[in-house]
Amino acid sequence: AAGFIGSRIRAQLTDAGHDVVAVDVMLPAAHGEDAALPDDVRGVDVRDAEAVADALAGVDVVCHQAAVVGAGVNAADSPSYASHNDYGTAVLLAEMFAAGCSRLVLASSMVVYGQGRFVCPEHGDVEPAPRTREDLDGGVFDHRCPIGGERIDWALVGEDAPLRPRSLYAASKVAQEHYALAWAESTGGSVVALRYHNVYGPGMPRDTPYSGVAAIFRSSLEAGDTPRVFEDGGQMRDFIHVDDIAAANVAAVEVGLAGFDAFNVCSGRPVSILDVATALCETRGDV
Repeated sequence: AAGFIGSRIRAQLTDAGHDVVAVDVMLPAAHGEDAALPDDVRGVDVRDAEAVADALAGVDVVCHQAAVVGAGVNAADSPSYASHNDYGTAVLLAEMFAAGCSRLVLASSMVVYGQGRFVCPEHGDVEPAPRTREDLDGGVFDHRCPIGGERIDWALVGEDAPLRPRSLYAASKVAQEHYALAWAESTGGSVVALRYHNVYGPGMPRDTPYSGVAAIFRSSLEAGDTPRVFEDGGQMRDFIHVDDIAAANVAAVEVGLAGFDAFNVCSGRPVSILDVATALCETRGDV
């Protein structure tokens, strides 16, 4: 509740008239070394069942934002993701059941979809073939159809798309959703999983594993460097303002759906990485 997203959710819930019990473990990767815990936030590790149980006293609904993020450097990082994200979620769900708290809003991510959705003009939805060295050397960065070799285009991904995690973080997010789904089915509880896309806005983390591409580009410009854009910059990202993320959480708290539901939280208007870099440079007067 003290981080980039959690603090905005806390503020909007408070403004909407909700009594908020705010907790955070203040991981250095997210907050920096020796970051101070805000006065109105409790220091709680979601893996600590006793501390979680104490925080849940009198709580009606939980907005669960706690997680280790970033793709992970290599397989050696697996225990960290499994411990904080998956075991932590399992502890939280168990303590919610014990406390009689039956409603969860879960921070998930678009990374659960893997590469996303690609459509071939001849064969419809396909899984893209690996790009070839010949194409890359020739400046062709688009994916190709695995059936006929045609260039394929990306398409918007619906919530019913298959979950195909391709990183440790993504795998942990899928596991969180599955734990939450099983919990909802077995207890009659309610879960709203919000699959965040690329979040930006004031207070974006910089130079940490939590930094998104916009924050990385900003840091480069502030250091007097040109943002590094790979390939042709045609990679598409959907950016969503942190206040819209917070508003989605407030809506999920107040609507009160039954069972398990997942929603993409995005603008619906993806932009290219090159356009992001160009816009930031133009805004700063660097082009």
